[in-house]
Order: sequence, then C-alpha cells, then structure tokens
Amino acid sequence: MDDVQQLLKRHTYTAKFSVAFFYGVLVSIAVNFFWTPGHIYSSGVTGLAQLVNSLTAGLGTFHITTALGLFLINIPMFVLAWKQIGKSFTVFTFICVLFASIMIRVIQPVHLTSDPIICAIFGGAVNGFGTGFALKNGISTGGLDIIGIVLRRKTGRSMGTINIAFNSLIVLSAGFVYGWPYALYSALGLFVNAKVIDMTFTRQQRMQVMVITDRPKTVIDSIQNHMRRGITIVHGAEGAYRHDEKTILFTVITRYEMDALETAMEEADPKAFVSISDTVKVLGHFYEPKW
Repeated sequence: MDDVQQLLKRHTYTAKFSVAFFYGVLVSIAVNFFWTPGHIYSSGVTGLAQLVNSLTAGLGTFHITTALGLFLINIPMFVLAWKQIGKSFTVFTFICVLFASIMIRVIQPVHLTSDPIICAIFGGAVNGFGTGFALKNGISTGGLDIIGIVLRRKTGRSMGTINIAFNSLIVLSAGFVYGWPYALYSALGLFVNAKVIDMTFTRQQRMQVMVITDRPKTVIDSIQNHMRRGITIVHGAEGAYRHDEKTILFTVITRYEMDALETAMEEADPKAFVSISDTVKVLGHFYEPKW
C-alpha cells in the first residue's frame, strides 16, 4: 500500500513539474513574441517586472531584465506562502516562477508583428491559457495569487480591489512609458488574459444544481462519493403530469466538477431531471479544496 502511495505521489510531482515547465514556455512566448515587440504590459507581477525592465533599461549594470525582475519580486511572496499556505505549495510555486524566469531568458524573441492590438490579444491569450492551465493543475504562478489566497483564508474575501488597483497602476505606467494609446492596448491585453484564465481555470466558477428525483438517497450517496458537497433536501414535491411523489435536491458545485456530477447522476438515476445555472454569489460556507 505504501509503495502504491509513493508511486502516486511521485507521479503527481512529475505531472506538476511538467505543468510548471509548460507554463514557463507559454509565458516566455507571451513576453518575447508579443508583449515586448508590441510595448504591452502584462498584469500582476509579470507586468511589474516588465515595468522595472523598462525603467532600468539605460542603467547599464543596474539594468534588471524582465526575467530577473520576475524572480526577485516573487521572493517575498515565497516567504509569505511558506509561512501562511504550505511548504509543498511554495515549492511548486517556486519551480513555476523559476521556469518562467529561465524560459523568458532562454527563448529568444521572434519578431512576428509589432501591431499593438495583435500583440495585446495574442499575448493575453497565450499567457491566460498558461496561467489557467497551471491553476487548474493545482499550481500557483506566484505574485498576486499568493496574496489572494492568504487574504481569502484570513478574511473570506477576494482580492479583487487590490487586483484592479495594481493592474490599473500597470496600465497607467504603460501610458507614461510608451504613450497613452499603449495604456489602452495593455488594458485590452489584461481583459483577454483574464477571460482566457476564466475559460481554462473553472474551479472558481460556481453553479447551482437542482435535481428532481424519486431516488434521493441513491443520488445523494452517489454525488457525495464523487465530490465533497453538501445537499439540501426538499420533500413532498409532486410531478404535474403523473402526480407521482418526487424529491428536490439542491447543491452548489464548481464548473470544474461538472464531469463528476454527470458521472454521479448517470450512476444513481439517469432519468432524474437536473437543472444547472450559474451562481452569482454564495453566502455562507462553501468548501474549497486547499492547494
């Protein structure tokens, strides 16, 4: 049994190592192929590293490249993650950021286009997919992610306001350094980046599920065997066509758990009526797995 657990653990580590490398390649493509030629700034710490690179470009030996800046700015984030989140989380975040820094340095820029609109859109899409893919596989890309996780654990609130303020600073910096049209191009890139992350990383998207069934116990057992979710039971419902007795079950899941829900329903009651809708906000306790 211990050998099996060790094998699974080794396989998980190898998979995460590969994901971190893949993210590093994608972020380097975004920076070197699109953002730098188009004078576009990214969001978060990557954007701050680009800004530091621009501001120190004429300082000779004191020039801090985007690759080096990305790693240096993340060092205090590693310390915070080690103390507040966990050692395993910090190690893989460190590996992810290290790969990103190395790949930005190693992969040579290829001039595809200098059109700022194309660079903003495709740079944002490539980086957004890489970030979302890393998050989907349980790896943080560092930077503001760490602050967001710590803040959510401490206060139960997201860091949306901090994100907006930080990224607004990056956009304004693009305007001062390259001209105000580039501030708008950078804002376009941030928007595309955020949308692609949401399309790729679906764990934070919550959905309300209503199940109408005449086999409630079987359905509840099946759902809870496939995922960790509470379920509310409404007894005494009646079908309008045959007037047979039904039970209504309510739960909230993430979009990431959709496949698990479909499998559970197929096993428990394939004939049940299931309605799924997006949830705007959830008050009260909603279980979220730790990193």
